[in-house]
Amino acid sequence: GIGRDKFFDILRSHGLMVKRRRKYAITTNSNHALPIYPNLLPEATADAPNQIWVADQTYIRLQRGFCYLSLLTDLWSRKIVGYDVSTTLEATGPLCALQMALATVHNPCGLIHHSDRGKQYCSLDYTQTLKEHGCRISMTAPRRPDQNATAERVNGILKTEFYLDATFNCLEDAGRAIEQTIYIYNNIRLHLSLDFSTPSLRHAA
Repeated sequence: GIGRDKFFDILRSHGLMVKRRRKYAITTNSNHALPIYPNLLPEATADAPNQIWVADQTYIRLQRGFCYLSLLTDLWSRKIVGYDVSTTLEATGPLCALQMALATVHNPCGLIHHSDRGKQYCSLDYTQTLKEHGCRISMTAPRRPDQNATAERVNGILKTEFYLDATFNCLEDAGRAIEQTIYIYNNIRLHLSLDFSTPSLRHAA
């Protein structure tokens, strides 16, 4: 494998990354009539993997518009256990990320899934999938993004340390960069909060 800086040097040398431009996209739409769920995190603690997952969705800039990165991160190990890159903010991207994560767990019954109150996470397809696997649904309180701080922190690391706040030429280029970035984040980057271990090593411990 190659390191983060070398990887992005290669992207730049082949013209696959373009100059940063400040465009923004709103990824959370909490204005809906779908069922919402209380925040379970204040009474919950994780002391092993696959007890609490935190979900978030962020935008990635493209030369023309945006694509959207859906992430599921294990709260204890900080490992990204599921992700998807989509051109839409509908529930399909988060659902694909969720299915990727669920495929890694033998028995997710009792696992807490925490997210904001966005329409995609409240959608019936999404919540029904969680219920079918015995997962407990937890959501942030209104106007309290701090209650999903770990997911926001992972987004920040991916964008600031791994250059995912760049503007990519197309969806395919963004997808390749995201796949490589998540591999490095999970398996190579040493995390101070994990006593200089990697999320994958801690997740497997």
